[in-house]
Amino acid sequence: MMIMVYTSKRSGSTPVVRSKIESALYKLTSASSNDQRMGASEIHLLAKMNDDNCVAICQAGAIPLLTHLLTSADSETQEHAVTAILNLSIRENNKDTIMSSGAVPGIVHVLKKGSMEARENAAATLFSLSLIDQNKVTIGSAGAIPPLVLLLSQGTPRGKRDASIALYNLCMHQGNRITALKSGLVSMLMKLLREPQCVLKDEALAILSIMSSCPEGKLAIGKEELVPILVEVIGSGSPRIKENAAAVLVELCSRDQKYLVEAQELGVKEKLMDLLHHGTDRGRRKSGHLLEKMSRLAEQQKQMAIV
Repeated sequence: MMIMVYTSKRSGSTPVVRSKIESALYKLTSASSNDQRMGASEIHLLAKMNDDNCVAICQAGAIPLLTHLLTSADSETQEHAVTAILNLSIRENNKDTIMSSGAVPGIVHVLKKGSMEARENAAATLFSLSLIDQNKVTIGSAGAIPPLVLLLSQGTPRGKRDASIALYNLCMHQGNRITALKSGLVSMLMKLLREPQCVLKDEALAILSIMSSCPEGKLAIGKEELVPILVEVIGSGSPRIKENAAAVLVELCSRDQKYLVEAQELGVKEKLMDLLHHGTDRGRRKSGHLLEKMSRLAEQQKQMAIV
């Protein structure tokens, strides 16, 4: 079987590379599992080398063939296939081809069933694809959210980070938030935040900030003992972490005044004053909102004492 490799002059691929791509694609179409494994590995390595190769590989029609191998019974073939798609997805123009080839269900299959390396590369691929707004619904509908949440507890630091960023992107779409809540995302984020050396504090609070904007998310977050962590972060975190913590606290306090009282008792007022004067625009808005709520609460308590 002859595989024709079509590339544009703009791809910059050399005759040697085109020959290697043609050879790899021939192996991908073979009935031999060994050939398929070798072909997927070769495409993975070629795609990793440079951007020109990614253009040539995509134009040669490799993505549909790789998509077929995502459900391979051979774990190595599956791993090479998803890694190749990950490398190809880095190029913006390839994302549409990956989506239109129906690769997402296969990527989710790898995320659920693959080796840890393959699962983490699948999460990284979904992170890459979810940067485009219209892909968020497709990825969420394919069942990606529950295994991404699971990877937050089982993955390596790199896998957890990619999973958290993918979840952040997906939860930007309101329709995915209920699925995330049902998958235990809030509880998992709280578990991460309680770790002595939480390396995902920034990502966790960014996701909680999004989740707290919907009633169901606010309710789920309110059940956790989050206020002490929020107060601590507002006083000692990076500017982005501080503003996300303040944003979550604003939403909690809008639901129930008890969270505001608890935050006051933990000394949040002084920390908010510092954020008001030195924070980002968003941080200043959120801290100002909370300080205004505290002022009104103090006035109410004063009036009750007089009565």
